Amino acid sequence: MLLLLRCLLLALMLLLLFICGTIYCLLRPLHRNNVYVLSRPFSWCAKLMGIALEIRHAERAQSQPCIFVANHQNNYDLFTHSNVIVPGTVTLGKRSILWIPLFGLIYWLSGNIMINRKNRATAVETLTKTAQRIRDDKLSVWIFPEGTRSRGRGILPFKSGAFHTAITAGVPVVPVVASCQGDIKLNRWHNGKVVIEVLPPIQTSALSASDAKNLALTTHQQMSAKFTELNQQLAASK
Repeated sequence: MLLLLRCLLLALMLLLLFICGTIYCLLRPLHRNNVYVLSRPFSWCAKLMGIALEIRHAERAQSQPCIFVANHQNNYDLFTHSNVIVPGTVTLGKRSILWIPLFGLIYWLSGNIMINRKNRATAVETLTKTAQRIRDDKLSVWIFPEGTRSRGRGILPFKSGAFHTAITAGVPVVPVVASCQGDIKLNRWHNGKVVIEVLPPIQTSALSASDAKNLALTTHQQMSAKFTELNQQLAASK
């Protein structure tokens, strides 16, 4: 019964959000703050799902412009990570998102950047243009460097595109780590706590393109260590 009720409420909330969000974005298409404005209602859905959220060091997200890199676990990221989005931030997503009914349209109108990962030349061109936008428009970009959902497999290896972009734009990398979300079940009243911690910005101004892979590796190590730490803290608090 709870599962049915929660799914119905979520569906109604999301439908209302898509309708209102589409109208809002049509009035100011591709605006730099659209993603921030629309992320607020998505973040409210976490409470409806029985998730208690704790955001740590949110002030570090103010290091803008920057490249945010976050761990990508499952679809619940939409409701948890959205609590960290700040004004002047857009996300980098797969072009295939455009074909998702309702969501694809609002994702594009929000001003997010679409990338075709299946075509390397096109993907590199998109990242180059993204770096230019970061410099010219003082825009921050949110990227999931794993490139796919981890689905409980820890933090998967990072692709280097996000780090090349940060170095090219000369902006910091700001890691964002969410604790494990694998135990969330919609048929349960309380789904425990998810902690999201913003790590200290990693400066890139002294780096060159040849440092991108090493930057990706060291960032991955920091985020993996923090992921393990957060999960251990939550387990000990139960």
